[in-house]
Amino acid sequence: MDNEVPMTRSVSLAEAKAHFSQCVRDAEDGAPVLVTRHGKAVVAIVAATDLDTLERLRSAGPASGLASLAGQFDDAQDFVDVVEAIARDRRPSSPPDLAE
Repeated sequence: MDNEVPMTRSVSLAEAKAHFSQCVRDAEDGAPVLVTRHGKAVVAIVAATDLDTLERLRSAGPASGLASLAGQFDDAQDFVDVVEAIARDRRPSSPPDLAE
């Protein structure tokens, strides 16, 4: 089970302050720490690499679609080419003749 994803753990603000170093170590190890205040989630401590991914997703926005995320992959241009080919194949070459 080497591919097991660590669970996000939730701690109160007071507990996060008291055990901040451990919270940071957990986040570095890939287990984000959700910090709560009065029982409500207010912030998360995440690894810097996770923050980079979150910022890319946020900047892409929901309107950009899946193709906008392609830049974060090593073979992104291959992905973009495939998506463009699919879109091209789905477009009619000429409008249908409705008079027939």
